[in-house]
Amino acid sequence: MRGLSWALAVLILLLQYPLWLGKGSWLRVWELEREVNAQKTANLALEARNVQLGAEAQDLHGGYDALEGRARFELGMVRADEVFIHVIDPEAGRVSNGASGENAGDLPREENKSK
Repeated sequence: MRGLSWALAVLILLLQYPLWLGKGSWLRVWELEREVNAQKTANLALEARNVQLGAEAQDLHGGYDALEGRARFELGMVRADEVFIHVIDPEAGRVSNGASGENAGDLPREENKSK
């Protein structure tokens, strides 16, 4: 009878091994749940970014104000009837053109146009 008890105990332990340490174990399931939650968080952030980019694209397609603003601040463009004035701040020693963007000093220089 004692041998049968030991055989059943070993059999139970062998059946428990895949549950805790095998390919589809609880440890692996917990790890995969953690990865799924991390991916869901990343997806939410990307969805918010997509909504913002979609609104910006809609604004660019719908009107000229956003297009003009982007051309002015990112590309440094001016209209034909405007004069570009380059102002240097004497205290800070940096260039200011009146724009509040971070690329304010990256505007192109004026070209001499002779007729």
